[in-house]
Amino acid sequence: MALSVAGPTVVVGAGLAGLACAIHLAAAGREVLVVEAADGPGGCCGSRELGGYRFDTGPSVLTMPEVLRATVGAAGEELDDWLPLVRLDPAYRLRFHDGSRLDVLPDAARMAAEVERLAGAEEAARYLHFREHLARMFAAEWRPFIAANQGRLRDLARPVALARLLALGGFRRLEPLVAAHLRDWRLRRAHTFQSLYVGLPPRRALGLYAVVAYMDTVAGVWFPRRGGMFGVPLALAGVASKAGAALRYGSPVERVEADGDGVAGVLLGTGERIRARDVVVACDPSSIGGGLLPPEARRRRGWRRRPRYAPSCLLLQLGLPGRLEGQAHHTLHLGRSWEESFEAITRRGEPQPGPDPNLLVTYPIEHDPEAAPPGRATLSVLEPTANLDGGRQWGARTARLRERMLAQLEALGYGDLGHDREVELLVDPPGWAAMGHSAGTPFALDHRFGQTGWLRPPNVARSVPGLVFAGMHTVPGVGVPMVLVSGRLAAERVLARRAR
Repeated sequence: MALSVAGPTVVVGAGLAGLACAIHLAAAGREVLVVEAADGPGGCCGSRELGGYRFDTGPSVLTMPEVLRATVGAAGEELDDWLPLVRLDPAYRLRFHDGSRLDVLPDAARMAAEVERLAGAEEAARYLHFREHLARMFAAEWRPFIAANQGRLRDLARPVALARLLALGGFRRLEPLVAAHLRDWRLRRAHTFQSLYVGLPPRRALGLYAVVAYMDTVAGVWFPRRGGMFGVPLALAGVASKAGAALRYGSPVERVEADGDGVAGVLLGTGERIRARDVVVACDPSSIGGGLLPPEARRRRGWRRRPRYAPSCLLLQLGLPGRLEGQAHHTLHLGRSWEESFEAITRRGEPQPGPDPNLLVTYPIEHDPEAAPPGRATLSVLEPTANLDGGRQWGARTARLRERMLAQLEALGYGDLGHDREVELLVDPPGWAAMGHSAGTPFALDHRFGQTGWLRPPNVARSVPGLVFAGMHTVPGVGVPMVLVSGRLAAERVLARRAR
């Protein structure tokens, strides 16, 4: 027997997960209200303008566009009508401390030729075999464990799927798994740096996380043809509104209310109460400690102790007075202190050591020409670093890291960016915290909850019927495709409950 519906389904947060959830619910005929504290959509996928320059303040890498296409398609819309994408070529440029370079190219034949140029024909053959292995691992994980709602622990007991993952090396450590296929140290680093996303050095991360390397290096990296990455939430908000979802900005939620039957509604900061029997919380669960959730939900398994968080980053964004010649959209500079860098930021809560920390440099002007005035460009430089869990003072540390970053960029050939720039934005871990990111990190929880897949906190509060979660702090993980999937999974929870 279907439950009686009192009011709309309320989605708290108009980030990527909340908007994806709203699209799926509205497309299924549900009445949906999205309430967002900010003055517009985006959440963590935001944008900022300064002096005629526009900067993305959230994710800079877009993989698996088919997930975005499916999200828009759920409402009967075509992605190209809302947000045309271009595939980056190269997806990344990797520059190593010894002066060598590797471009990650879109197709297998060209990539094999690039590997052969760098490391020889035998390594190119090994690379092609490893590429196929990554595809098999992705296929083994995606549908059974990542893109589907999991119920209780027994739902994970899928002997065939688990046996396949075991045979592919999913439960080995990532570094030896990659080393079993690739001999060149540069190729190994190109396929293991992604473990930083889970807050682990490659030698301690599970081989399961090779799926992230598959997304980055095989499936390809894409970019919106207009509006930068902020174009993604703008497009999703447009689709959600067209599908019938109501979007209310500037409407912070003070708490989710419950009664003896479960969720009863939400109380806004204005004092307004919105009655609802289903609420999807698509925002940072740090608000659990602030009283957003009913007490029963705060006590649910997985939130009884303070969670540990992934490393953070220092983000330097510059408006340049001219263009850079031959610069790729994404360039990874991988320094000498490889293992030491991982250990410093994940184990000791310290910045990367040495004069050449690992950096991600993003130069989007070729694909986003409206981000800067004519003849000018934007440059974003991201340095992974420790989060705020260590409790250290960041004022002087931030200044030192900025000076080191500028010196490194000059040594790498970018020029004297301390002087040759028109505007500058700098975000350190306290800055991320001021934006509402727990522990001063935009990368959410660390490996103790499992950064990708079924080991993360569940997306349903069984102690409070009708309370569902979406976003990077729940299943299936961090990254644009994962967060979009999270929104769909949350919508499926709501719809399944109403079908009973």
